[in-house]
Amino acid sequence: MQGVERADRKLLDAAALVGHLVPEGSMFAFLATHRGEVFPDEEFADLFPSGRGRPSIPAPVAAAVLTLQTLHDLSDAEAAEAARCDLRWKVATGMALDDRGFHPSTLVYWRRRLARSARPHRINEAVRRVVEETGILAGRRRRAVDSTILADAVATQDTVTQLVAAVRRVAREVPGAAAKIQAVCRGHDYGQPGKPRVDWEDPAAKDALVSGLVNDATALVAALDDAELDERAQAAVALLALVAGQDVEPAEGSDGTDGRWRIARKVAPDRVISTVDPDARHTRKSPESRRDGYRAHVAAEPQTGIITDEALTRAAGTDNSDPAVAERFVAAEAGRATPDGQPATDTPTSSSAWYGDSAYGTGDLRQAIVKAEQVAVIKPKPLQPAVAGGFTVDDFTVDESAATVTCPNGLTRPVTPSRNVTFGAACRHCPLRRRCTTAKSGRTLILHPHDDLLRQARRDWAADPQLQDDYRRYRPNVERVISQIASRGGRRLKLRYRGTANNNAWLKRRTAALNLRNLIGRGLTRRDGGWALAAT
Repeated sequence: MQGVERADRKLLDAAALVGHLVPEGSMFAFLATHRGEVFPDEEFADLFPSGRGRPSIPAPVAAAVLTLQTLHDLSDAEAAEAARCDLRWKVATGMALDDRGFHPSTLVYWRRRLARSARPHRINEAVRRVVEETGILAGRRRRAVDSTILADAVATQDTVTQLVAAVRRVAREVPGAAAKIQAVCRGHDYGQPGKPRVDWEDPAAKDALVSGLVNDATALVAALDDAELDERAQAAVALLALVAGQDVEPAEGSDGTDGRWRIARKVAPDRVISTVDPDARHTRKSPESRRDGYRAHVAAEPQTGIITDEALTRAAGTDNSDPAVAERFVAAEAGRATPDGQPATDTPTSSSAWYGDSAYGTGDLRQAIVKAEQVAVIKPKPLQPAVAGGFTVDDFTVDESAATVTCPNGLTRPVTPSRNVTFGAACRHCPLRRRCTTAKSGRTLILHPHDDLLRQARRDWAADPQLQDDYRRYRPNVERVISQIASRGGRRLKLRYRGTANNNAWLKRRTAALNLRNLIGRGLTRRDGGWALAAT
């Protein structure tokens, strides 16, 4: 059943005895006074529908602990220790000085209850209501977007480790699979922990091991093809099939039918990097810098630093790219839906200006912003000429109404339904050929579906210094927000959970904590039954 806080204080109440030691204007002091108003009991009542059993930790206390834990980047054990030993935490959560606190598993229990509820992000929602009541965003229509890579909570696994781990997972999750493994798998003893024992310096031995593991995986998947499997078992078999195919290729001189395989010489797109956390991905911040983990996307009001939207996704995949997630932010700001697909609760804003670096300069995002009747202040992506110092696509004149393109030499060609333009033989004797193309078949263009928007953005950027000044004034401010999310005390954070859903919940709690800290720093106070800032 749901526990509630007692109105009367305990004899050794920490707030009464040592509350004066907690700095005014701190998160601890604020929660000591206002945790029940930010996180009221009724907002969490649905988590305890039966009304029976031992009382839980009161909802305001649990929400305050989860907020402090995420803000200070503590493990469950560290948070439980802080609640037991740190006077600031005792004051913030209304505990007595001699209160023994709670077991770390209590936090797991609360996160699971929240995750399985109809409103898993209600801590974030509670802080958003506070933000809205203060009016800090009233009249502020600028939104800056950015993202960062957050390291996952597990070690990246090599191909051999993944194959062995995937077979062992099938043995655990699929009823009767252990007998199947004994019957069809010959490449390795999967009952033995750790990596197979092999001469890793011998390429032939390594390839023989890989071949044996891949053939075992294929045989096991085939043996379970007709089995009646529940969701967890199906996921284990699907993961085995995936890792058996993503990192290998037929050995030299083989087409794969003879059972000879080797580790592929290239990385598969959207590669699973760990069977422990199948949602984690490889990605790159630059050609030289490869990172593993998840991507945290943020939209923030640049003048106040208030985070207006957030989403954590896999680090790879078209749907998880910066502009794709920003499109969902734009839709949320326009009042159509939240980034999670839920109905938006914020007041719609139809004249927001969106600030982003060139990674956000896609035609699809610009079209989404136009459709939402908002404004894009996004640095255009630089054009790469086919010939160094030569013509770019902007040197070709596009007539969308006539569906034609005219080259710098004045030749006009039609645009095909697939948006291709081929000049072909006309380039053969063109005096401008050396500045245009090195292709023997002549110059070919592929026009983006929103080519007109991209061209206009490049023209505006080049012709309007005020646009560039506006960008330089507001866009960089989001980088401070990104730094607050991704680091703590100068240390880069590492995610503590597995899976996109769990880590997305963490991100929402963290942005809620950062927003609340931001408001407290601006003098957040309770006035006439509502929330207000001291300066307003």
